[in-house]
Amino acid sequence: MGQRTAAFFIVSSGRSGTAMLHKAISAVPGVEAHHEYMVHIVQPLAVKRYLGLADEADARRVLAGTHAAAVRYSEEAHWGDSSNKLSWLIPDLAALLPEAKFVHLVRDGRKVAGSYFHKLAAECYDDRSMQIFQAYCDDPARNCAPPPEKKYWWPVPRPDDPRARQFRHYDQFQRIAWHWAEINRVILRALEGLPPARRHFVRLEDLRESPQAARGLYEFLNLPYRDEYFSLFARPHNVNRPQDRLLSQEQRKQFDNIAADMMRALGYENRREYVMNY
Repeated sequence: MGQRTAAFFIVSSGRSGTAMLHKAISAVPGVEAHHEYMVHIVQPLAVKRYLGLADEADARRVLAGTHAAAVRYSEEAHWGDSSNKLSWLIPDLAALLPEAKFVHLVRDGRKVAGSYFHKLAAECYDDRSMQIFQAYCDDPARNCAPPPEKKYWWPVPRPDDPRARQFRHYDQFQRIAWHWAEINRVILRALEGLPPARRHFVRLEDLRESPQAARGLYEFLNLPYRDEYFSLFARPHNVNRPQDRLLSQEQRKQFDNIAADMMRALGYENRREYVMNY
């Protein structure tokens, strides 16, 4: 790490405000911030790492040449990446950059699942891409890896996961619900191993409603805070379809069956589902 550059990483499930945080933090002088830095390299690596198709040495070699190198040669005081892809690589990043800080950004899983399902469509857990990717996972010796396009590289349960067999019969929405619950489980477990000074938890909803939550985020990252920064959290970013809707009754049942425990763990158990106004 460069002597004067501090690294930080915002990790999440995706569709949780990472693009918004990137924009808000980029407004601070002295910050070089990215959204999904080197995604075409990092996303396949992250999924392989989670599934055991890449080991610690593989992951750290790649991250040393991407994120760690970028921090080393940055000319700014702070360098950060806001990316759900890094959620699977936290231990490797933490080891390579021993002073780096991590922000766990969460959003109501019902809104995340609905956003993925309606707004990313064929780019996220579609049937054909998953069939191709599952075949590769089942027998990588006979089936070559798919190209590094986003639509292919979404994690599936590992063979020892109790849901692995059931997952193969999930529809697209159920696969997305599993992803939200599992990626947050992985983040929580990884961050438990770091000292409190290196980790920060924040809900997207709190950032939009509470100036204190926004101020706490900036203070954790050792960034100066101004009151006008709070307004940057008021409206969604990275929205290709400016519309929102509640889950259907069937989707709500599917989501609860898969992700109710994680909703409780993240403090959403008694919150009503809301609709975003664009």
